[in-house]
Amino acid sequence: MSRINVMQPWLGEEEIAAVGEVIASGWVAQGPRVAAFEAAFATAMEAEHAVATSSCTSALHLALLVAGVEPGDDVVVPSFSFIATANAPTYCGARPVFADVDHVTGNLTAETVAAALTPRTRAVIAVDQGGVPVDLTALRDLCDPLGIVVIEDAACGAGSTYRGRPVGAGAEVAAWSFHPRKIVTTGEGGMLTTSRPEWAERARHLREHAMSVSAAARHASVLAPPEEYTEVGFNYRMTDIQAAVGIVQLGRLPEVVRRRRELAASYRKQISEIEGLRPVADPPWGTCNFQSFWVEVGPGFPLDRDGLLTHLAAGEISARRGIMAAHRQPAHRERVTGPAALAVTERLTDTTLILPLFHQLADSDQARVVQALRVTQP
Repeated sequence: MSRINVMQPWLGEEEIAAVGEVIASGWVAQGPRVAAFEAAFATAMEAEHAVATSSCTSALHLALLVAGVEPGDDVVVPSFSFIATANAPTYCGARPVFADVDHVTGNLTAETVAAALTPRTRAVIAVDQGGVPVDLTALRDLCDPLGIVVIEDAACGAGSTYRGRPVGAGAEVAAWSFHPRKIVTTGEGGMLTTSRPEWAERARHLREHAMSVSAAARHASVLAPPEEYTEVGFNYRMTDIQAAVGIVQLGRLPEVVRRRRELAASYRKQISEIEGLRPVADPPWGTCNFQSFWVEVGPGFPLDRDGLLTHLAAGEISARRGIMAAHRQPAHRERVTGPAALAVTERLTDTTLILPLFHQLADSDQARVVQALRVTQP
């Protein structure tokens, strides 16, 4: 029996050709392809400025820095997220304060954020978890009057919409991921988008060691001007090789999202007939790209979450545990702060799993997954 993977990037001859062109050009570091990818991504996401980075984690770090987060500040984050969401504030010397999430969407809400605010809160990182759009307007209505910056962690969000626009379009600053698990991939890589030109300018400066002259500009000069390092910066650059892949991938986005939503609708229709399973769905304010198709295993199901994972694995179906709880991890266990209880986070972390869903998933393979879920019924 062939294995069904939980995720598989959609890469083809176009990406191979694009990489070949970059190699043939002789310029493979950050250069013209990166600039072209930034422009294309900004247009697709309706962002005013886009700054390519080495990862979403580095984009989050830069977003916090340009937003003015400093040592001693508090940053409210969901524990129900990949560890990078909680790690980024610590890079700034700030303290991640964990907030709980909504049971249905897995996202922060204005109510859960309000319960986690402290007098030192400088920013909130709101995640579009698994591609489910966060209710950004509600969060900004709470935070903007308090002078708290809402940073959208749109790592999983490319192709999702919020109130008729791409997610991230309404954020002052957002961070994106191009990891192979994401719908648009460059292998590794990320992007910062922002409505503020001064924030974009500073992010570009910081990502390249805070050099006064870019590497591309120095290379273009026969006699390179002397560079100056005006502050401590970082090596958070994307390469032209990655950007060339990203440009092709971005062109695939509408088709990928269409197919993923088609597969998600099929999953939802069939899983709704199985007692004890609750699949993820679109929220009232937007549409999901279903970057991750997660299912909650309830008390009416004959197996618990880990038992179901074992059952699926026995049939060569590779599912995954649901989103982690960062506050349970050794790296952050001693950092648990704030007054908020995390009951929903812990429940979802313990009861959810991610089913296989990717562009090339055959209908017959999806049927095999659903059948594996059905055979556990009494």
